[in-house]
Amino acid sequence: MPVEEFVAGWISGALGLVLGHPFDTVKVRLQTQNTYRGIVDCMVKTYRHESAYCLAPFDLIKVRLQNQTEPRAQPGSPPPRYRGPVHCAASIFQEEGPRGLFRGAWALTLRDTPTLGIYFVTYEWLCRQSTPDGQNPSSATVLVAGGFAGITSWVTATPLDVIKSRMQMAGLKQREYRGMLDCMVSSARQEGLGVFFRGLTINSARAFPVNAVTFLSYEYLLHAWG
Repeated sequence: MPVEEFVAGWISGALGLVLGHPFDTVKVRLQTQNTYRGIVDCMVKTYRHESAYCLAPFDLIKVRLQNQTEPRAQPGSPPPRYRGPVHCAASIFQEEGPRGLFRGAWALTLRDTPTLGIYFVTYEWLCRQSTPDGQNPSSATVLVAGGFAGITSWVTATPLDVIKSRMQMAGLKQREYRGMLDCMVSSARQEGLGVFFRGLTINSARAFPVNAVTFLSYEYLLHAWG
């Protein structure tokens, strides 16, 4: 069964990633830029001007690429700072050194460690509450439990997600934070405590369908392979 669980988890995770990536791009931009009036404005501008093309270095590269707002392949427009993931990684290494590739790594670790526990505990609890003893949860139960598990985990993760994204973008903006605490204090002082929940709405909107599909795919594949 371990092999089947691994493959089922890999496939369901990939499906969730594909479904959630556009929402993740909007979330990162809202957290790190002040040029959008809201979620819809960010989505419209991103779609209109460009194509929205984990492990701290990969997350850092993802955030940097998601924050590129230069229109692609338009005459007269400035070229994108990064031509792709490899060029982005090479540029960060050259300009910011090896440590630059690990910007926000501690915030990422502190974000994911407790929220993964909350994520699975919430899913299991909701499934048990909605399923009679001795029976497997229905598809509807799995969808709802998975969706709300995703939302619950992001409610707890969003403050550190904001800090992570800001620390990852600091090198690009030629701004240095002395650490996570400095980033938190500076952000709160300049923009208020509400800044730590910037992106929560789009996180929740993304989390429900992504995690519903992820858990449904996982459970379906496990049952299919018996």
